Amino acid sequence: MVVLAIGLGVLAACGDAAGSTSAPLRIFASASLAGVLDDAVATQKSLAPDVPVELQVAGTPQLLLQIEHGAVADLLLCADPADARRVVDAGLAADAPVVFARNRMAIVHAPDNPRKIGGLADLARTDLRVALCAPGVPAGRYARAALARSGTVVRSVSDEPSVRALVMKVKQGEIDAGIVYATDLRTAGVEGHVLDSEGMPIADYPIVALKSGRNPTFAARFRAFLLGPDGRTLLARHGFSTP
Repeated sequence: MVVLAIGLGVLAACGDAAGSTSAPLRIFASASLAGVLDDAVATQKSLAPDVPVELQVAGTPQLLLQIEHGAVADLLLCADPADARRVVDAGLAADAPVVFARNRMAIVHAPDNPRKIGGLADLARTDLRVALCAPGVPAGRYARAALARSGTVVRSVSDEPSVRALVMKVKQGEIDAGIVYATDLRTAGVEGHVLDSEGMPIADYPIVALKSGRNPTFAARFRAFLLGPDGRTLLARHGFSTP
């Protein structure tokens, strides 16, 4: 944690020097980033209490809808460059999106794998209840791409709004399996295996500053932190790879 603290300490100092810390830093982020951003924001708060941070984590379609309808946010961190381009095309971005993290897809199931799920082909079994994220959610698009590349046809019993919602249904026993991100396998109460064979999709996570933001100086510093060595260390600690 020392390296992270040093990095965010420099980040906070730069923000203070610019005199742009009165407005809160508002971050909209895809659900799969909840853990890593909780850590980053908690550390930032301890080092720069004069810079309030408001973190909103949800399914990407919900975040995009709020942004397009005028929600105030400094940064959008999502799991698909196509969603960042949507913000750019709408004229809502303050700069070009930059990929800061990557993630693999994974099959998630109950601990000890009671239904003996060995790979994507098993998800087509009629005795399994399998759910995917909705097609409008990045994880849902990646999951369907993985299934298509493997030639597996799966009927999703419930198209979920986010990976967090899907993982929760596995934990509660409402479904037998689903496809989420590899980092979601770190959630207590579930297990699974990563889809790391050749040709499987890899999720790219872009970060983009938004014109509606009210603390652009600190947003730029936070973005620089995530793209820098200390941010890369934090991302790796949470199971993400980096460009």
